[in-house]
Amino acid sequence: MAHDAHAAHHDDAEDQYLNTTEGSGHEHTDANVWMIVQFAIWLIVSAVVVHFLMYGMFYLFADQRVPKTEAEFPLAKDQEPRLPAGPRLQRFPANEIYGFRTNENERLNKYGGVDRNAGTVHIPIADAMRLTVERGLPSRAQAAPPADATQEVPPGMMPQDSSSGRTLERRRQ
Repeated sequence: MAHDAHAAHHDDAEDQYLNTTEGSGHEHTDANVWMIVQFAIWLIVSAVVVHFLMYGMFYLFADQRVPKTEAEFPLAKDQEPRLPAGPRLQRFPANEIYGFRTNENERLNKYGGVDRNAGTVHIPIADAMRLTVERGLPSRAQAAPPADATQEVPPGMMPQDSSSGRTLERRRQ
């Protein structure tokens, strides 16, 4: 019932904050806004000053730098510069892949010699596939299975994977 009486005095929930009682206000022990603003100003000013000092020191040190007059590695001064061991970056990858594919297509679609002394040649891939279908692939003769391999597997059992079929285990269902 008290709740109904309280709701009757205010049309909106925000209305109760419009009229504050005498003596109420903000708490004076809250954070001092002016001190926070002063800190931010000093922080920005000091950051700018530090950046200008660093800029000046960089050019001061750059002007005082003494260039090297002697070789960095005295034992290697008589040698020519060498390239590092491969693999290195490609200078023109598009040209190199074009050349690679051209050579591969040429090798796949034309006749050519691999080793003339041994009499080894390569033939186009289409001819090689046709000849393989005509002649068939070579295969080994089937060996007779060992005596213990003819054993039947009991129902519900299967060979273990790790034993190459030598031992049996129950099937999981």
